[in-house]
Amino acid sequence: MIKFDPAQLEREITFSLPIQIRFSDIDGYMHVNNGVYFNYFEHARAVFLEQVCQWDIMKIGCVVGRIEMDYFRPIHVDDTLKALVKCSRIGNSSFDLEQYLVGETKTGEHYTFAKSKCILVSVDMKSMKPMPLPENYRAKLQSNS
Repeated sequence: MIKFDPAQLEREITFSLPIQIRFSDIDGYMHVNNGVYFNYFEHARAVFLEQVCQWDIMKIGCVVGRIEMDYFRPIHVDDTLKALVKCSRIGNSSFDLEQYLVGETKTGEHYTFAKSKCILVSVDMKSMKPMPLPENYRAKLQSNS
């Protein structure tokens, strides 16, 4: 499996969002439950689209078409965590967001904990059918690739 250097990722990806690890995220193995990673990535995507693209989801929807994730290292409650997000592909109505969870353990070690690739599709809110990606969103996604 490919190793992703967290310091290099932080230099290359401009969008970063601190993630709060909650006690309720921890499972019986004393680390963040694997399903919670999806919540972390979902939150980071939503903030990215809102802050970077000024995406108005009430006018043009944005739905997940596919998501994949690689887990590299368990996250523990006392780790410091942030999500990195960048656009890695833009199609006619769909685009890919590449996301990473990076951070530091309580012993000061830096890690990439997980990587996700999410294919999102812009949809018309009335018909819920795919629609071409509006140019203003396309331009903002391109500037964050």
